[in-house]
Amino acid sequence: MREEIRQQVRYQIVFLLLLSLVVVALILNINTGSISISPLRIFRIVFLSAESGSTESNIIWKIRLPRLLAAAVLGGGLSVSGFLLQTFFRNPIAGPFVLGISSGAKMFVGFVMVILLNYVPQIPVAVVVLASFVGSLLSMGIVLLFSRKVRSMSMLLVIGIMIGYICSAVTDFMITFARESDIANLTHWSMGSFSGMNWTNLRIATILILIAVGITFFISKPLGAYQLGEGYAQSMGINIKWFRILIITLSSLLSACVTAFAGPISFVGIAVPHITKLMVKTAKPMIVIPATFLCGAVFCMFCDLIARTAFSPIELSIGTVTAAFGAPVVIWLMAKRQSK
Repeated sequence: MREEIRQQVRYQIVFLLLLSLVVVALILNINTGSISISPLRIFRIVFLSAESGSTESNIIWKIRLPRLLAAAVLGGGLSVSGFLLQTFFRNPIAGPFVLGISSGAKMFVGFVMVILLNYVPQIPVAVVVLASFVGSLLSMGIVLLFSRKVRSMSMLLVIGIMIGYICSAVTDFMITFARESDIANLTHWSMGSFSGMNWTNLRIATILILIAVGITFFISKPLGAYQLGEGYAQSMGINIKWFRILIITLSSLLSACVTAFAGPISFVGIAVPHITKLMVKTAKPMIVIPATFLCGAVFCMFCDLIARTAFSPIELSIGTVTAAFGAPVVIWLMAKRQSK
């Protein structure tokens, strides 16, 4: 009983800490930039609608706030996608980037951009998201085909990495024959960035990701049973075939949304779920899923802050920063797994 109380207190402390870090990240990201805005003015502009039409108000509402909220929503969605893949493959190093899912989404979006931009001045957001989703599902399908033949999870991860390289090679091949303007757009997008977000794109991304994360949280109990093995899950009345399809669809949709709106972002889907589990000291999906979303939001907001300010006025790609902080976590996980 005492242990349960202690665990509940830990959950509350972790969630309070993550929510506090979200607030700190919000203030720092809005405040920091070429034009510094004090926290008091930020509060007045955001919550009291003061100084409407001023330079500071335009910077906050049109540039910094959409970008910041996109980093939070997309970072949280990508982290939950990583948690689903790690649960599905029962491997701590599984993630959208490592398994080649992000690269598949990138390949299809690149193909759509190169082809359609010859005929239309601007590609609808729905088309980009759909292309990204199809690419994610295709890459996931190839990985699943090999998973039937290969029993070693280490070899399956290597296959995923090779699929990612193949998709990247196809994308580079398409870029070779694209127009110069398309090459610039593709190169900027493929490096990963939240800078192109506006309120319309943010609204679409938020709706899709919150629906997917909401469904994921709704199936927390079946996920907990699935973690204990497919035999146990079946004994609890879960249809394994359809449940596996649901996990694949949700993880692919979350990964596809992030890739469509911000480009491929590495290591977030692997590192954040493990950081979250270390914090909450449990693997219960009902606790881990919302905590992972918040932790991913915090992680990406601070990484975006570093990307914007570390070498200002030059801006780093978000993938560069997330790799710098996420890759050491992956190396530590692999070393720990090997020692066991």
